[in-house]
Order: sequence, then C-alpha cells, then structure tokens
Amino acid sequence: MVLVAVFGAALLVAVLLSGLAARTVLSTSLLFLAAGALVSDGFLGLIHTTPASPIVAVTADLALFTVLFTDGMHVAFPALRAAWRHPARALGLGMPLAFAGMALVAHVLVGLDWTTSLLVGAVLAPTDPVFASAIVGRKEVPARLRQLLNVESGLNDGLALPVVLVLIAAAGPTSPDFEASLPTIGLELVGGLALGVVLPLAVNALVRVPGLGAEARLQPLLPLATGVILYAACHLTHANPYLAAFSAGAVLASVAPDSKAAFEPLGEALAELSKFAALLVFGALLTPALFGGLSLGGYAAVVLAIVLIRPASLLLSLVRSRIDRREQLVAAWFGPKGFASVVYGLLVLQAGIPQGERAYTLIAVCIAASIVVHSSTDVPVARLFHLDEPGPGAVPLPAQPRTLTPEAPDARA
Repeated sequence: MVLVAVFGAALLVAVLLSGLAARTVLSTSLLFLAAGALVSDGFLGLIHTTPASPIVAVTADLALFTVLFTDGMHVAFPALRAAWRHPARALGLGMPLAFAGMALVAHVLVGLDWTTSLLVGAVLAPTDPVFASAIVGRKEVPARLRQLLNVESGLNDGLALPVVLVLIAAAGPTSPDFEASLPTIGLELVGGLALGVVLPLAVNALVRVPGLGAEARLQPLLPLATGVILYAACHLTHANPYLAAFSAGAVLASVAPDSKAAFEPLGEALAELSKFAALLVFGALLTPALFGGLSLGGYAAVVLAIVLIRPASLLLSLVRSRIDRREQLVAAWFGPKGFASVVYGLLVLQAGIPQGERAYTLIAVCIAASIVVHSSTDVPVARLFHLDEPGPGAVPLPAQPRTLTPEAPDARA
C-alpha cells in the first residue's frame, strides 16, 4: 500500500506539473523514476523491492504488453507502404550497427564474454521516443522525422525480442525456472503470433453475429476484453505475450476500425498509467548499491551508448537520404532506451546466466541515464523547429495517441 500511495502522489504531481513539463526540461517520466528511487531501500526505505520481486516482473510485463497492444492499434499499413524507406534504413542498418557497437564496448570495457555482450547489445538496441515526446508529439516538427522515430520504435521491440531470447539460450546455463531452449523459444514466438492474429479475428466474428454487438458506451471495452483474454491466454499457454500484443493490436485496428477509434482514449490512458507504474517500480531498483556495482569501464560504455553508438549508427544508416542534416542529427540523438529494454533486462537477470547480474547492472544504469538525458533535452531541441509553446496560463492538451503514421503526433510522457 505504500507503493500504491507513492504512485498516487506521483501521479497527482505529474498531472499538476504537466503543463510546465510541456514548456521546460521538466519531465513527468523522470518524476516517476525519481519518486521510485527516493522511496526505495537506497534512500528513505519506505518500500523494499529487488529485481527478483514479483511486482517488478509483473509491472514491467503488463506495461510492455499494454504499450505494444496500443502501438499495434496505431499501425497504418497504407501509410507505411507509402513512406517506408527511412524507417527501413534505421531498422535494417542503424539497429544492427547499434547492436554490434554496444556489444563491442560491453566486451572491451566491461569484460563480458562475447555472448553476454551481444545480449546486452540486443537488449539496448530498441528505442522508445516516449522520453522524447516534445519531438514526436508536435505537428510542427517535420512529419518525416516524427514518422522515422515512431516507426523505428514501434517495430524494433519485436525485432529485438527473438534475438534476446536466442542469446539467453546461448549464454546458459540458465535458471531451472527459465526455459531457454531454441525449440521452446520458437514455439513461444509462433504461439504468440498465432494468438495475436486468431483472437481478434474471432472477436470480430462474434460482433458480426446477428443479435450481438456492443452498445455505444461499452464499445471501448471490447478491445480491452480482447487484450485481457490475450494476456491470460499467452501466459497460460506460454506463448510470447509481446509479439501477441503487437500483432493483435494491428489486426484489431485493421478489421474493426470503429472499435479501435472507440478504444483509443481509454487505451492511451491505460498505456500512460502502465508506463508510469513501470517507471516507479524501476526507479525503486536504482539504489546506490546498483550504481556502485558498475565499474568505470561500465560507465564509459553507458556514455558511449548514448553519445556515440546510437548517433553514429543512425547517421550512417541515413547517408544519402532525403532527410536534411538537422533532422538527421535530431533523430540520431533521440534513441532513448525504454520499457522493452527494462523488460528484456529483467529477463536476462531472471534467466540465471553466468554473467547475468553484471549485464543487468550495465543495462539498468544505461536505461536510467538515457531516461534522464533524453527526457530532459527534448523540449530544448524541439525549439530548433520554432515550435509554438503554450502560454503560462494555458491548459495542457490531452495526450495524443501514439501512431506509426506520418501525420499523427506521439503521446506526451
């Protein structure tokens, strides 16, 4: 209940300061991270959590599932077909370069073996522009820049997941409670994709049965019910819930656009709440002991990950593209590590691989540093595009839905 009270207080403060956060370097995401750290064992000692605590895994799991489900519901396939080249460069070349670069510095500077180093690279490869929302959340920012960051982040979580699972299996031996054989991983991924496609189609077929159908005021609950059933089904059958969530959201949006539109406000609110809860719990893990457990080489690796590896990899992938230099530099800088990296990092720790604790420490510090740096620089960088800022007395606009289309803005974290 202390954790619930802290979450409620942090949520109230975040709402009250959201207008100020939209105009300054203040970040509501950073507020939840700091609140979690403040009440943890490392400071006030009001709550006691460890990476092995059930609430940590459950909160991160639910947050990533919710985010991927809502992300999937905003995939616009015609728009992607019309403007796929720049995101394809970022995903096809930039992401592998970042993966390889992070693996190299983890091996050289931290001393991890090559398999574990590659695992660290795979965990930290996905990006999440929710911590750079002043860039992707304003229409004044060029549409192709917003599209590049949104599409990249919307798809790289799913692309990294199979690589993470395979590398965990290769880095063994693992914990007896963690199944990491390659056939099992394959079945989990196929099962998740199958459930994510079949369940929304089945629900849509039920809606079309004569005599059935959702009342207007209850229509937003139809996708919610689908998501709840899908989440439970994945865990009962050991199918991969993250691949299922993203595919289910995309299928549901394609076959039932009215339900998608009705669910959008509720879905975005649930996604925001789950993100904030995950940040609060993750912040509680950021104790002085964790930061003290990282070597100087590890801190050098974190700095390189943020200021060199991500920027260089994306800039190389955009060579001779039609995006102008200023937009390229902004896209290269904003490669924050987000909820997927948190969950994948916990998977590494819980798998019980030989160098799992060292890898997790490096991953956790890198995520925390990325959240601090990127969520506090998005507004100043956005001013380069001459954004119209709200006045001192303005009422903050409601969060816009995160989307993978060129024209719609992302949500403000």
